Amino acid sequence: MEEDGFAATKLFNRGYSYTYDDVIFLPDYIDFSTDDVSLSTRLTRRVPLLSPVLSSPMDTVTEGAMAAAMASLGGLGIVHSNLSAVDQVSVVRSVKSRRVPILSAPTFRAPSDRIHSLDDFDSCPYVLVTQSGSASSQLLGYVSRSNWLQLDDHKKDAPIDGFMNGSNDLVVPWDSSLTQMDSYFQEKKESDLAVLVKEEEAVDVVTREDVERVKACPRLGAGTVGSDGAWKVGAAMGTRESDKERLQHLVKAGVDVVVLDSSQGNSIYQIEMIKYIKKLYPDLDVVGGNVVTVSQAQNLIQAGVDGLRVGMGSGSICTTQEVCAVGRGQATAVYKVATIASQNDVPVIADGGISNSGHIVKALVLGASTVMMGGFLAGSTEAPGAYEYQNGRRVKKYRGMGSLEAMTKGSDARYLGDTAKLKIAQGVVGAVSDKGSVLKFVPYTLQAVKQGFQDLGASSMQTAHDLLRQGVLRLEVRTGAAQIEGSVHGLVSYEKKPF
Repeated sequence: MEEDGFAATKLFNRGYSYTYDDVIFLPDYIDFSTDDVSLSTRLTRRVPLLSPVLSSPMDTVTEGAMAAAMASLGGLGIVHSNLSAVDQVSVVRSVKSRRVPILSAPTFRAPSDRIHSLDDFDSCPYVLVTQSGSASSQLLGYVSRSNWLQLDDHKKDAPIDGFMNGSNDLVVPWDSSLTQMDSYFQEKKESDLAVLVKEEEAVDVVTREDVERVKACPRLGAGTVGSDGAWKVGAAMGTRESDKERLQHLVKAGVDVVVLDSSQGNSIYQIEMIKYIKKLYPDLDVVGGNVVTVSQAQNLIQAGVDGLRVGMGSGSICTTQEVCAVGRGQATAVYKVATIASQNDVPVIADGGISNSGHIVKALVLGASTVMMGGFLAGSTEAPGAYEYQNGRRVKKYRGMGSLEAMTKGSDARYLGDTAKLKIAQGVVGAVSDKGSVLKFVPYTLQAVKQGFQDLGASSMQTAHDLLRQGVLRLEVRTGAAQIEGSVHGLVSYEKKPF
């Protein structure tokens, strides 16, 4: 009998390094609806998720706003470590104190302080004025970016208390729901701003525009919450001695999982750190990596990891394979590592190489339990940084953690280069077009993933993995012509909208 395609075991043992675009699944039998597909999964041994999506610990991808949004979508955000331990802990705590995926992260100033330039507003259009100039202090007022710009130059240089607005009638409880925030703005017709306050201390600001944006997104569920009702959040850390102190602060802040952030995780440094964490905090789940081979994975599994991050050189801004001649095609890497990891009940994170919903389907079916995305989420409303305009296009900066620019902030330790005299870049700095809010495009992306699972006859992640290992799901390698045929072609012009 003529057979269609190849079983994964045969395809991925032919000596080729395949990317997601190199392979294609053949459709199988459908006997359920798309709504019957469940994408619930595990990030690690003990951290369940409703959605298999993670935001990467990159300084142009995941800080508070992104982590809050990902948790609200049933996924998880991993806060990057390219900032001080105090600031990283502050981000973790701010995410856990949210009930609505709005996080503006305003600048705080004391009444006697001055605003020197627009940079003082950072990415938030408001500066909050508190007694001590910090968040943990009584709220006194605020200054909006637009109002400050309209001031005469001599007033701009004056202490803030000379021109700030009072905030007594702009206060709402920190744990207000989206409905309650909406009701507030319906009542305060003239106000576009509310200050979230917890026990007289300012937590954040929320604007009418923020509320309208979230209301316009697909309906959100409870999200990824812990037993205390707070959103779950992860944090990246390194393997240096100083990271042990960072870890201690993160644990006190209630972090739910830590990710050891290294481009090559099969090292004595990471193995020793894994053992240290599991001995000191046995109830804290640890993700190790990055790895791309079976032997790498086995070493970290033996050390005690609860999850494995897979990928080396597959990110859109990563140049590791080009610079160091080391890495692996991401489809092959995910399949190989997931095969050995599944035998040890260790979930796999497919990190990098995700450009569309089809890539997510391939990563998950090939054995990953979650996908970690950087470029796919960069440029969104929730990504750190301010929008700029390049050639008429609204963009945000997106940089690799191996870029020289990111290394100056501390990410060189990720590439074991923090003690090197010569810094070698393994990433680039670029820009990504404005994508809007992840609260809008991620739900549509996940719906497309569900349709892909339906076409394969898999109603859940576990079913997909079982069908792959049993050889029921078949694959083929796509030629260059087949890849062109499988994408938009032959048109003079077109507009590509995912939803």
